[in-house]
Order: sequence, then C-alpha cells, then structure tokens
Amino acid sequence: MSVSYRPGGRILGTVSLLRVCRIYTISMSKLAILCAAWAILSAQAVAGQSATPSPAPQDLQTGVVIPKVSCATQPGQSYALYIPSHYTSEKRWPVVYAFDPGARGSMPVELMKDAAERYGYIVAGSNNSQNGPWKASAEAAQAMVQDTRARLSIDGNRIYFVGLSGGARFASLLAQTCKCAAGVLLNSAGFSPSSPPLAGANFSVFGTAGTFDFNYGEVVELDAKLGTLHYTHTFRRFDGPHGWAPASVMDEALAWLRLIAMKQGREDHDVSFVKDQAAEAEKRAKALEAAGDMYASWKDYRQDADTFDDLGDATAFRERAAALEKEKGVRDGAKREQQDFAEQARLSADISSGLAALSQDSPHSNSRWDVEREISDLRNRAEHEKNPQELRVLRRTLEGIFVGAMETGQERLDAKDISHARAYFELASGAEPDSVWGLCQVAAVRALDNDRKGAFEALRRAKEKSKDPAALSAWLKDEAAFASFRDTPEFRALLAPTQDPH
Repeated sequence: MSVSYRPGGRILGTVSLLRVCRIYTISMSKLAILCAAWAILSAQAVAGQSATPSPAPQDLQTGVVIPKVSCATQPGQSYALYIPSHYTSEKRWPVVYAFDPGARGSMPVELMKDAAERYGYIVAGSNNSQNGPWKASAEAAQAMVQDTRARLSIDGNRIYFVGLSGGARFASLLAQTCKCAAGVLLNSAGFSPSSPPLAGANFSVFGTAGTFDFNYGEVVELDAKLGTLHYTHTFRRFDGPHGWAPASVMDEALAWLRLIAMKQGREDHDVSFVKDQAAEAEKRAKALEAAGDMYASWKDYRQDADTFDDLGDATAFRERAAALEKEKGVRDGAKREQQDFAEQARLSADISSGLAALSQDSPHSNSRWDVEREISDLRNRAEHEKNPQELRVLRRTLEGIFVGAMETGQERLDAKDISHARAYFELASGAEPDSVWGLCQVAAVRALDNDRKGAFEALRRAKEKSKDPAALSAWLKDEAAFASFRDTPEFRALLAPTQDPH
C-alpha cells in the first residue's frame, strides 16, 4: 500500500531524506556497491576513448529540453535530455547525468539547460531512478549511460554525476565505484554514510544546500572534511529549503566544473573564460562582505584562491582571505555556525525521540499528544521569530521533523498499519501545515481510515496550497484511497479548476 503523490514545493516535493539514509546505509552493502559499479558499466566501457563518435542524433532536437527519451534497448527506461544547440558529432562533449529522488528527470535538466547551453554540456536526467531499492537506480543509471553513449558523442574524460538528497548519495556512490567521473554535484546531501569520502579520489565535488535545509549542516561539514582529504571541492549556499539549487547556482556549478577540467588538463585552457569567472567570483565575495557576512565572504575568498591557483592569478583572493581571517566577524561567524548546528540537534532531540517511541505505542496515546504539542510550540516559535539566525535554525528543525514523520508514516502505510500511518502524517503536517505533499498523504490515509470528512478537509487545503493543480488533479484521479467517493459531487468539485478571485 502506497500513496504516491509527491508534488514539487517547499520541501523536496518528492521523498524524505530519512528514507534516503536508510536505503543508502543499510541496503548499500559491499555487494550492492559492486553491483552499482557494474550497473553503470566499467570505467573503460564508459570512457571508451577509442570508440567511434556517434553520428548526429537524427531523432533528437537540440537546444530544447526533451522530457522523455526512451532507451532504445530498454523502452521501460527513459530520461530527460538537453543537447546544446551548437552540438556536432565532430567533437566530444562533457555529459552530466542527473538523479532526482522522485524520478523527475526534467527538473534538474530544466535547471541546468541554460548553463549547459552556455558552457557546452549534454545533460540527461533519469525518469526512473528514485529513492528506494538501490537496484532500480543502478539499472536506470546503466540504461541512461548506455543509451546516451549510443546516440551522442561523449567525452569520457568529462563525465559528471548530479543528484538531489538520495540522488546525491547515489551520485557520489557512482563516482566512487565507477572510477569514471570527473566530478559530482551534490544537492542537499553528502556521501552515503556507508561509503564516506576517502583520500585519493580522482573526482571533484561541488556541494550546495539551502540556508533553511535541515541537511545544511551535513553539507557544510562535508565540505570541511573534503578539504582535509585534499579533494578538489567547493560549496555554495542558496536561500531556500531542501531541494534542487536554483538555475543561478547550477550555472556556477557547471562553470566551476569546467574550470577544474581546465586545471586538470581535461579541457584546453581558455584564458578569457578563466578571467570572466574570476571576476564573477570576486563580485560574489565582495557582495557578501558588503552585506556584513564576513564569515561567508572569507570562505568564498579561500575557495576562490584554491580554484584559481594554476589557472590565473589567485594572489588577490588569497591575500583578502588572509586579511579577513583576522577579523572578529569571521571568528564569530564560525562559532555561530557551529552553535546553530548544535541548537538544531537540541531542538530536534526530544521530538525525534517521541516520534520513534510512538511506533511502539498506541497512535492515540498521551505520547502522541505530547509530540504534537511540542511540534506546535516549535512552529509557533518559528512563526513569531524575528531574529533571522534563530529563524533559520527553527525552520531547519521543523523541516527535519516533517521529513522524519513523513518517512515513518510511509513505512507504517506500507506495512498496512493505517492508524500509526495517520498519526505520523498528521504530525508531519503539524510541522509543515502548508506542505501539499503532507496534506495529500493525510487526506489519503484518512480516506483509508474511513474518515471521509477529514479526507475532504485535507484535500481542500491541498488544492488551496497547490502550485501545480494539474499534477494534483492527476493524482486525485488515480489514487486508489479515494475510490469509494470518486463519483461524489464533493470529489468532482476538487477536480474543477480553481476560480480566479479577480
């Protein structure tokens, strides 16, 4: 039993990180890692430098996002694709393989298409890979790699893996096991805990996370660890919750990967490009400094100095980083960041313990109401908090609680434990009351629990909050939980277009 509507929105819109952690720590045994490596082919097979370049793709339009390309040898597998408008089979092209936790291949491709056009990347996003059993993602990666290699002229020295959340963990695993990746772009999560970064890796890492992301601390701390392991790495934050980075950050990521490719001899050195990117980097660092965020500015200058070493003159970046390091604002910023991470852990602890204990208790027990009260108090604090720093911590905490409760609710639903599933979904919705994904799960489980009135109440709110009415309507038509009242006037009203009040 499963409720499948996972719309785009504030938090993931797809699936929780806790499911990601479970899948990629327990299921990814040594055997699974070996199979994942096999699934995307050996390094020699993927790189295949002696292979004859593929002819121009007669059936694939360039310069536009193609939402679905079915794999020639495996029609059940497909991927979204962007080929630069200036593509020619006479040269080899770098390729980015993207993995969304909800099998939404078009989403990362759309976000990267402008940068891909500008910097000359092919981008492919799997429509099959998603959070869940590793085997399905491995098969999807294999099919996508094989099909793109058969259709397009790909540079085996510049293969990149990109992922969000569970997709990020999967992307890092692919890079670790295939030995074919030049780099990875990790959105909102780091490496799989069962396969942490090790010294001596031959791929670079661009990490990114939203300032309100409950995984923000993990990605920041990963970036620091990569430095101690001598990875080529960088980190870019953006304003937002857990999710794909905006197109502007994707642009920076693909530009950075191109700079590193030049630095490593994978691409010819382009003096003009390096100069332009150095100017952009300086502009970003100066903007942070002007805004009073000395700590973030210092980190940027340090990263920029590392990036532009051996590419151009990095002296100005290094000197400014050294000067800022003496500033009190930098020392205070470092302390404050660690305090924020500790505070998030403290705020989460009791609620997380209560959520865990609820699975062994009655869904109507006092422990459930205690957790509900704690979540309500935390949300109330966030709604009235004026201090931006404190608000970030509270929002990260609430987002993590939401995701944890949604994950456990889905587990109980899969086990056909409707009462506990309902309790967890309702607690999750308490943490993020405007989440369409949460409201839809609440509505479905209430319908399964024969609470028609409660189901319609949640559905009406979901419709009110939805930014994608077409996706919501499609889910409503297909979701089996509503079969018993699909023909009622109330249900048909939910399918009707929302009236514009103006």
